[in-house]
Amino acid sequence: MRADPIIKAVLSITKKIEKRKNNKIMIVNFVPSAEKFDTKIAKTFSKKYTDIILICGRYEGIDARVDRILKTKKLSIGDYTLTGGEIPAMILIDSIGRQIEGVLGNFDSREEERVSTSEVYTRPEVIIYNKKKYFVPKVLLSGNHKDIENWKKSK
Repeated sequence: MRADPIIKAVLSITKKIEKRKNNKIMIVNFVPSAEKFDTKIAKTFSKKYTDIILICGRYEGIDARVDRILKTKKLSIGDYTLTGGEIPAMILIDSIGRQIEGVLGNFDSREEERVSTSEVYTRPEVIIYNKKKYFVPKVLLSGNHKDIENWKKSK
């Protein structure tokens, strides 16, 4: 993608943002080979920046001069290539947004803030499938928070 229209668009946006007081802007360009975006970066961005401009490339990418001129932060969401930067942008928005108090119904429900396992159980306590019973682990029904946390750590 050509540099000039991207630079013009980003500069137009930054001029509007700079009219507000106490702004701190980050410009992100998604590049498959860049630093991997993670929760640590999401937490940092949520505290450090008032505005984040996301550049979503297409096709074979964006003219490299965009990064030099705009001093972008290059980020990747993984070791694969997508058709564009829209999905990485959505991931970044969701991950950073959940770090901001008030975005989630309960700020303490952020998964990364508690011991977590990929195993999740819901009601009913027993599911019968093909004449076989599948149970919720008894420890999760015990009400003993310490035992439950230990169970989660073991998973």
